[in-house]
Amino acid sequence: ELMASLQSRLQALWEEQELVLLEVRECAKWGEELEVLVRELCKPQEFERYLMFIGDLEKVLSLLLCLSSRLARVQNALSRMDGNTEPEEKQSLNERHQLLSRQREDAKDLKENLDRRERVVSGILAKYLTEQQLQDYQHFVQVKTSLLIEQKDLEEQIKFFEEQLENLEQSIP
Repeated sequence: ELMASLQSRLQALWEEQELVLLEVRECAKWGEELEVLVRELCKPQEFERYLMFIGDLEKVLSLLLCLSSRLARVQNALSRMDGNTEPEEKQSLNERHQLLSRQREDAKDLKENLDRRERVVSGILAKYLTEQQLQDYQHFVQVKTSLLIEQKDLEEQIKFFEEQLENLEQSIP
C-alpha cells in the first residue's frame, strides 16, 4: 500500500511538473516578445543591460535554490547522526555544511546585487515603455521567478519520493 501511495504521489508530481514546464515555455515566449520590444525601443547599451539582467536572473536564482536544497540535505544528514556515526563522516558533513553555508551567503549577495540591477533596468525601461508595458515587464520578472522556484521545488519533491520508493523497494525481501 505504501509503495502504491508513493507511486501515486510521484505520478501526480510528474503531471504537475509537466504543467509547470508548459507555463515555463509560455513565459519564455512572453520573454521573447518583451525582448523584441526592448530591443526596438532602447539604446544598444541599455538593451545589453536588460539581456544581462534577464540571463543572470535565472542563473542566480537557480544557484541560490540549488545551494539551499543541498544545504537542507546536509542539515538533515547532520540531524540523523547518532553515537554510531563515524567521526570522519561527522567531520565531512560539518565541512560540507560550512562550505555550503558560505556559498549560500555568497549567492545571497549575488541576489542582492541582482535586485539592485533590476531596479536600474526598471528605471531604464520606464523611460521607454508605457505604464502598462512596464507593469507587464515587472509581472514577467515575477512570473519567471516564481516558475523557477516552483520548478525547483517539484524537482526536489520528485527526488525525495523517488528515493523513498527506492529505499522501500530495497527493504522488501
